[in-house]
Amino acid sequence: MSEFTNVAEIFGSNVFNDAVMQERLPKKVYKELKKTIEEGKELDLATADVIAHEMKEWAIEKGATHYTHWFQPLTGVTAEKHDSFISAPDKNGKVLMSFSGKELIKGEPDASSFPSGGLRATFEARGYTAWDCTSPAFVRQDAAGATLCIPTAFCSYTGEALDQKTPLLRSMEAINTEALRLLRLFGNTTSGRVTPSVGPEQEYFLVDKAKYLQRKDLIYTGRTLFGAMPPKGQELDDHYFGNIRQRIAAFMKEVNEELWKLGVTAKTQHNEVAPAQHELAPIYAECNVAVDHNQIVMKTLKMVACRHGLQCLLHEKPFAGVNGSGKHNNWSITTDDGINLLDPGTTPHENIQFLLVLACILKAVDTHADLLRESAADVGNDHRLGANEAPPAIISVFLGEQLEDVVEQLISTGEATHSLKGGKLETGVKTLPDLTKDATDRNRTSPFAFTGNKFEFRMVGSKDSIAAPNIVLNTIVAEAFAEACDVLEKADDFEMAVHDLIKKYLTEHQRIIFNGNGYSDAWVEEAERRGLPNIKSMVDAIPALTTDKAIGLFEKFHVFTKAELESRAEIQYETYAKAINIEAKAMIDIASKQIIPAVIKYTKSLADTVNSVTAAGAEASVQSELLAETSGLLSDTKVALQKLIDLDKKSEEVPEGTELAHYFHEEIVPAMAELRAPVDALEMIVDKEMWPMPSYGDLMFEV
Repeated sequence: MSEFTNVAEIFGSNVFNDAVMQERLPKKVYKELKKTIEEGKELDLATADVIAHEMKEWAIEKGATHYTHWFQPLTGVTAEKHDSFISAPDKNGKVLMSFSGKELIKGEPDASSFPSGGLRATFEARGYTAWDCTSPAFVRQDAAGATLCIPTAFCSYTGEALDQKTPLLRSMEAINTEALRLLRLFGNTTSGRVTPSVGPEQEYFLVDKAKYLQRKDLIYTGRTLFGAMPPKGQELDDHYFGNIRQRIAAFMKEVNEELWKLGVTAKTQHNEVAPAQHELAPIYAECNVAVDHNQIVMKTLKMVACRHGLQCLLHEKPFAGVNGSGKHNNWSITTDDGINLLDPGTTPHENIQFLLVLACILKAVDTHADLLRESAADVGNDHRLGANEAPPAIISVFLGEQLEDVVEQLISTGEATHSLKGGKLETGVKTLPDLTKDATDRNRTSPFAFTGNKFEFRMVGSKDSIAAPNIVLNTIVAEAFAEACDVLEKADDFEMAVHDLIKKYLTEHQRIIFNGNGYSDAWVEEAERRGLPNIKSMVDAIPALTTDKAIGLFEKFHVFTKAELESRAEIQYETYAKAINIEAKAMIDIASKQIIPAVIKYTKSLADTVNSVTAAGAEASVQSELLAETSGLLSDTKVALQKLIDLDKKSEEVPEGTELAHYFHEEIVPAMAELRAPVDALEMIVDKEMWPMPSYGDLMFEV
């Protein structure tokens, strides 16, 4: 049995949080830092020196020997460069441990070595990381020892954002400014700041490390490029919320402990729908902190998995034919004095402020559905979205019966006079209590669902940063708030104007509301009639970044410049082409070096058996049929392999960027599917002892 874990004792123990700062910093310095955090004031170097010294002393007490500016470039993962605290030895040869305010505030990684989409040339290497003091520093303990990690933003020498953090912070400023304008109209003079809060649920797979290392496709691409379905998948729904295996439970326990030390509020854990699939969910945090925490979660899942002889798979679709993995981004807006702007209260029809906020969000999502869809676009998500396991690629909003009824009242009559009540849920068992029933059901097929006091954006891919969708959500809602305030601030009769505006927005954007089954073909047809975009692939989603509408939106709120948007689009096209190219080359390598030789060996064995049985005077028709079937599929495999080789070679002649991404999407991806089909059929025939890699059954059920 493992020893008892005192959560309260270890929680945040490796975080330079507010309690630590209050304890260790001089009062004046602490007050200056809090002013910087809360009001966006600039931190002077003298104050930074004091903070840096105390941060270093605290980190050394935790065993830290190095510090790093921990940032999030446009690679999809975090980056860091480690520097030790030692300075030049003194005349006696003794080293001193030092860390200055300048080193805390600013770092200088090589900007040309990260994706920049043309913003930086190879010879233009200078870039800067800048301390994000709103997200606390932490000490990470791993095989390298202990390292002080300082969350930072990353920008180029000329000021363009080269990361996820910088535009996220800009978008948070935008929604804060416009939400405060809206609150002031309703007489709120006490709230000083409005912050988007996020709680991202994280899905992942765990497989045995030794079996993982026998799958070159998993190693190179994160997903299986070949693989026949096992006799049992997820048909019985027995894995979902099922008993957690002891090996996985031990893994989860250590993950929780590591996360709690780092101040991540790991709250919920359970088995997901597919075999070997699991989920972890935290409590809400401020948007930029939640983004940082989710990166910590993904890193921790992988790190702890290795310690337990496991491999954590974060790809959206590691196994064809079973449920893929997503990341539900639960988003709300709260004030610094505890008001949730998305809380409808017990009588939503009377809550005018909430109804205006709701109407603005519907307007924002309808107007910028293409941008929201693009924010969840990645190569892996193309396998998941719209596959009856995740939301469709069509953006719609689920409100539930209660709010939909209020909306319909407002649209039809101009006023809402009642709200549907939840009532009681009678269990029919005397020993069980009757339960209070919510007024609204949940809808797991909706990409953007209202779930009580928040919106759940269910499209995000499991390995993606949640920064992009939150940048979009913050900015499009800021725009809707700003446009509403522009109207209402000029109104002679505020009460009349706000009612008229709510009705106007709801009427104009009612088409985005859909409470039905998002998986059905009927919805696809209905969405087309409504004029809602159905953007099915990453390649088709990328252009949304550089429309005049998007450029106007982001430049208005100083979140992205036109150049930054164009660079991100270019990076997205490059990312898609490179990822598919790696997958294609991996398929070619595996089919050529592993699968075809294994099948040839099997056909020889069959042929020898046919000859031996026939020579003995017995019937060998079954063996002959198997030999013919296997040889036919082997021939199909060779033809499909050669086609993929030829197409991949031809890709070298296609211009990079948009054209190359489309080439890979339209030519290479179908050719990969053609190669996979005969190989998966062969796996069902060839002797398991001869098949060169672990099967789906081995990977998913032998954990």
